[in-house]
Parts: sequence; structure tokens; C-alpha cells
Amino acid sequence: MVEVNVIHCPLEEVAKHLEGCGDIFIVYDRNVTELVERMSVPAKSKLAISATEEDKSLMTVEDINRWLLDCGADRNAFVLGVGGGITTDITGFAASVYKRGIRFGFVPTTLLAQVDAAIGGKNGVNLDSYKNIIGVFRQPEMTFICQEAIETLPLPQILSGASELLKSFIIHNENDNYSKAVEWLRGIQPGTGLTVSAPAGLIAAAAEVKAGVVRRDPEEHGERRFLNLGHTFAHAIEKMSGESISHGFAVSMGMVLAAKLSAALGMAEPGLASRLESDFKACGLPVESPYRIEELTDAMKKDKKAEGGSIHFVLPLSIGKVTTRIMSAEEATKLLKNQ
Repeated sequence: MVEVNVIHCPLEEVAKHLEGCGDIFIVYDRNVTELVERMSVPAKSKLAISATEEDKSLMTVEDINRWLLDCGADRNAFVLGVGGGITTDITGFAASVYKRGIRFGFVPTTLLAQVDAAIGGKNGVNLDSYKNIIGVFRQPEMTFICQEAIETLPLPQILSGASELLKSFIIHNENDNYSKAVEWLRGIQPGTGLTVSAPAGLIAAAAEVKAGVVRRDPEEHGERRFLNLGHTFAHAIEKMSGESISHGFAVSMGMVLAAKLSAALGMAEPGLASRLESDFKACGLPVESPYRIEELTDAMKKDKKAEGGSIHFVLPLSIGKVTTRIMSAEEATKLLKNQ
């Protein structure tokens, strides 16, 4: 079983956990400079990057590797990525290929990164308009979940990660965390007057759902596929939109489509798709793709997880239970057209 080391602590305690890690090099999203300063990690050097999908490229990886080389980083160096999922993906990949691999860790600063992107050891960059086509499986030595990092995020940033939070509990719903997540997200909608602080332990529980799956299936041969719930549709929606639709919003639309596909196959419990639609809307998430299912077919066929013309579609059966079904994009499209 692979080790997935998720550490829950305040920002100010990150430095303590990095004692003995040797020379530390910090790569961070320039938008989180204040958080980097709060950590007070004794870094040998720091590099601010632009964390956009356009910059999530081999060119940025080259820039990071060149910076490490210029700074004299050796095989014992430790790279700390601070930022959202784009930053952690780029940093992890750059560290994985520098001198054939050096140690690295993450401080994710968005909800999306804390519950999903920064956990699991998938590190990669985009190629042209295709997301995460170039990458490796390599686990960060440590991933720090610091709740105060997201407490000042604006609502759109929270909503960007909300679908991945809900996804975690659709996969595994211990202690009815799905309902708790829906209640929290409903409560922070405009006009409620409530803060964005999540219920104690909720984000940690979502992070642990992913960490647990990754420990049991680090390279996606079985159970880890469950984490792709809604993502085959979501990636196609993102590509069709030219990335104007955020990943989080595309995933909420994708999970509804996955539930409808499960219903079309007679596998979902009655009313599941309607429940997800209602809950997601209440949380401020979109549920209807702006594209007809036929328009998404070609993009689904080119998804990086497609194998031999077939796709492992992840299908929700109920809240807390999912399964997979292998079929072609055309088969899925036909079933959904009849819904």
C-alpha cells in the first residue's frame, strides 16, 4: 500500500514539519504571496509563477527546472508547491523530472486542491488544448491541509471546489458527510450572511476519502477510477468551452450526466439524478451542460482515460456508492439521448 501523507495543521506549523528536509525551494502562485510569508518556511529560494491553464505547460516546467539548476539544487533538495491545483500539478511534475526526481510537497490553497488536486500523486501539464496529457504518478512527501488558507476565499473560488467536495461523499458517505456538505454550501450562498468556514473536519474527511482510495490503488487500476466520477463529461465540456467553463462547474454538470447515464442503464436508485440536480442547484452549482450530448462525443473519445475506444464511465448508484461500466462514447451518447 502506497503512503499518502496528508497533514492537517495551521499555516504557521508547516515549517516545523519541514525541519530536516535540507534545502527547500518554494514554487508558488503569485496570488498567494501573503500565505507564503505567513508560513515563514526557511527557503533557499522562491519562485512565483502564473497559475493559468495556458501556463500549465512544458515551458513552465523548463523554467522551474532551469531555476532549480541556477540555484544549485541537488538531488537532496525539497520543492514545496504553494497554490491551487495548477500550481501543485506543475510543481509536482517539475520536481519529478528534475535530476530524475527530487522530493516535493504541497500546501494547497484552494478548496479544489485541498480535497482533490493536491492529493494522490498525479502530476502533469497540458498539451495544446488537452488537459494533463503529459505527466507522471509520483507521491508528494507531504500535503498540508491548512483550513485558514481557504477561509478568505471569495465565494466563486469556494464553488470552484464544491463539486469535488461533493464528489468525495457521493463516492464514500461516512457520517452522512454529503448532507453536511450540501448544508454548508447552501448556507454560504449570497444573502445568507454566513461565513465560508466549513464545519469542523469536513474538508479533512473529503481529503481522506481521496487519500484512502489512492493508498489502495495508487496507479488507477481499479478503485481509483471512482475519483473520475463526472470527469469524462466534464473534460469534454471544458474542451468545448475553450476552458471558459471552470473545472469545478464542468464536474457538477458531468456528475449529473453520469447519474442520468446510470439511470438509463437501470443501475441508479430511483430519483438519484433529480436529487443531485436539486442539491447542486441549491449549492450554487450549474447542472445543465450548455452542449448537446452529441457535441461532447468526439471530445470524450479523445479523453486521456479512453482505452481502445472504450471508457470506464463511473456511475453513481446512490449517495455513497458508485461503480464503473465500460462502454464507448457513442454508446453513452445514445443512452443519454433517450433520457
